[in-house]
Amino acid sequence: MSRILINDGSASTLVEKLIVAESTADRMKGLLGRSGLAADTGMLLRPCASIHMWFMRFPIDAAFLDANMVVLKVSRNLRPWALAYAPRKTACVLETAVGVLDPITVGDALTLEPATAD
Repeated sequence: MSRILINDGSASTLVEKLIVAESTADRMKGLLGRSGLAADTGMLLRPCASIHMWFMRFPIDAAFLDANMVVLKVSRNLRPWALAYAPRKTACVLETAVGVLDPITVGDALTLEPATAD
């Protein structure tokens, strides 16, 4: 189901189409097998404490969030085969196309809202 992810600090939309991966199989697959990610699309891995870029074909940005969706760390331009270490208390990870997470910083609170029908 698509969701809209909003940065509470600026009330701006970060991701129009959010894929929420909550099952073990969906989290394990993540973005593997894709050739890219549109700027309006992201994936929220929940629960998730860390990520890797093994077998990925394209770079991404990743935000490590706590249980309240507060940004703990932002890793930008993660290249294929890289590792991204999560800070303690990471509960979920938001993955987006490179540059999408440029407006957010550590301490920003994010909110999930239902996508609106056009």
